[in-house]
Amino acid sequence: MNQLTIIGNLTRDPQLRTAGARATVCTFTVAVNRRPSKASGEAQVDYFRVNAQGSLGESWHLCKGRKVAVCGAVRLHHYAAKDGQSKSQLEISAEDVIYLTPKEKPEELIERRSLAQYAAIAQDYEVVLGDDLPF
Repeated sequence: MNQLTIIGNLTRDPQLRTAGARATVCTFTVAVNRRPSKASGEAQVDYFRVNAQGSLGESWHLCKGRKVAVCGAVRLHHYAAKDGQSKSQLEISAEDVIYLTPKEKPEELIERRSLAQYAAIAQDYEVVLGDDLPF
């Protein structure tokens, strides 16, 4: 039996893509904290890539920092990194995704995401007060 259950936080907003005719796949990464080791006293983090198909990956409720529980089959995904090195990552094909952070209403989520996008854009501009206008 190949079944893994994890609880952790999303490391970034999920990526939604279309695979095939109508199938949608939502991909996100979950960070799972381990207990601190006795030797170092530092907590370690494991990262799991998750693929959720169809309604499981409704990205309206998934965003960076949200706590989720994911159940599904696990496999080792091999890929070539940008520097050409061969890397591997644990990947879960989700059979169940449970939102552990209360869901926001879609309009609240859109507003929060929009504010974050505007804040990122605003960093590139200088604030000019009314008295400092050149005209």
